[in-house]
Amino acid sequence: MKHISGNKLLVKALKEEGVEVLFGYPGACTIDLSDELYKQNTIDIVLPRHEQALVHEADAYARTTGKVGVCLVTSGPGATNLVTGLATANYDSVPLVCFTGQVARHLIGNDAFQEVDIVGITRSITKYGITVRNRADLGRIIKEAFYIARTGRPGPVLVDLPKDVMSELGSADYPKNVNIRGYKPNTSVHIGQLKKSLKLLKKAKKPLFLAGGGVNIARANKIFTQVVEKTQVPVITTIMGRGAVSTNHPLFMGNVGMHGSYAANMAVSNCDLLFSIGTRFNDRITGKLHEFAPHAQIVHIDIDTASISRNIHVDIPIVADAKEAITKMAEYVEPCSTQEWVKQIRSWKEEHPLTMAPRPFMSPLDIIEEMNRQFQDAILVTDVGQHQMLITQYAEITENKQLVMSGGLGTMGYGLPGAIGAQIGNPDKTVISISGDGGMQMNIQEFATAVLEELPVITCIFNNEYLGMVRQWQKLFYGKRYSMTNLRAGALSRRTDGEEYPEYTPDFVKLAESYGAKGIRVTKKEEIAPAFEAAKQNRKTPTLIEFIIDPEEMVYPMIQPGGTLEDMIMDC
Repeated sequence: MKHISGNKLLVKALKEEGVEVLFGYPGACTIDLSDELYKQNTIDIVLPRHEQALVHEADAYARTTGKVGVCLVTSGPGATNLVTGLATANYDSVPLVCFTGQVARHLIGNDAFQEVDIVGITRSITKYGITVRNRADLGRIIKEAFYIARTGRPGPVLVDLPKDVMSELGSADYPKNVNIRGYKPNTSVHIGQLKKSLKLLKKAKKPLFLAGGGVNIARANKIFTQVVEKTQVPVITTIMGRGAVSTNHPLFMGNVGMHGSYAANMAVSNCDLLFSIGTRFNDRITGKLHEFAPHAQIVHIDIDTASISRNIHVDIPIVADAKEAITKMAEYVEPCSTQEWVKQIRSWKEEHPLTMAPRPFMSPLDIIEEMNRQFQDAILVTDVGQHQMLITQYAEITENKQLVMSGGLGTMGYGLPGAIGAQIGNPDKTVISISGDGGMQMNIQEFATAVLEELPVITCIFNNEYLGMVRQWQKLFYGKRYSMTNLRAGALSRRTDGEEYPEYTPDFVKLAESYGAKGIRVTKKEEIAPAFEAAKQNRKTPTLIEFIIDPEEMVYPMIQPGGTLEDMIMDC
């Protein structure tokens, strides 16, 4: 029988799993594996500039392609730099397999150089984590890692690789099948429960579909749209569910939650049946739990048993894959009498339309509307903050457009690396990242990755000189005490008691140019369209467009923390 090293077996396993791209950063404990990867030419190796960015790149690659994202980092700080990205992927159900180097087995527990218990550190933020203790188990563990990551509720899996295990010789066989006792994810639909829920749907006078991120993860958008059109039941979405049906669809009524539209939040508060698919009902969606959908019976379809009735008690639970459940629904659903109910929701939309008051100067809405006009086929990747909420409110997400963001964890610094991962996975698509000036600086070093990989990512920075979302809370609820949110603050402002501030740093345009990218600054409405046109022509390097935004711009509607969906602050 042929014997090969663990490093060789891992490279063989990656090929058999169909891995096309690996995001990796080397170190002492993975140098032998890097050497094996050097000897092959079927897997592209992307070298980012920071491990946190690396895992975000793998994450967005997975979200936009439907494939498993694969990471490789070294032990110690290389592994711990993955933590934020693993938590991001875990919250948003993203399939990742992350390989971490580890010191040799006899050094584990001895405070060796660059040794950490990464499996212990990440136990609560991964779907599964394991240290490979025996060379004989390596093939099986890798096979199981890919299977666990992509099945059931997808998620990140961490495989820790001690250096001596990986250099040891062993079987060259890589398993074909997986059989894990205690892990048998259910995807099939309980027809009895489904039929029961559809009877309620038929009887309801004010039914409402609530689509969460699970619909997008399952890639069930097309079949869900068919169900919506057949039943004529109106739809609202969480921000992660945006795009479950086209935002231009006449039955789409908006996003629900803290920055949701008036019509969507009122629809939840007044519906008599909430038919929810693929959402966790987190606090940003529900407001006060006991006043959420107070008049409604609730149906909840989710692939994760633990998500059902955890936050909101539901009347009919259905554990199933969203696409399988919706496909079955399509067979059984009938048209519902919703004309009056739809008319009512539309009247709320007319009373309180989702818009921003006209301004003489450039506003975020001007930028997003131009984006909608110029880009019909694109992937939008946001960072976290005011710009993210504005994109979820105003960006058109249709059959040809996808929205990607850190939803559950709210990770600043996701935008640029996320766009890089999306562009690598979708080379023929236009990929646009949207960041604030704060989040942009958390992983700005990835411009080097984008330039070297020749990625035409369009990076938009909404620069309001503040950490805008926290500033908004400080303005509304903390007496305008802008503590720790002014990005121009420093020694000069402390010395002058806030009377003087230096020029904004960095100069984003010059910084982009120093990386070899194109930089454009936009200060007026009439400059927006030409900036996007110029970015579209630049197909070999990234383009950074810095939009100078008024710090007083706010995101409305907004629900005060601890309020109900009806306690909306509409404007100030």
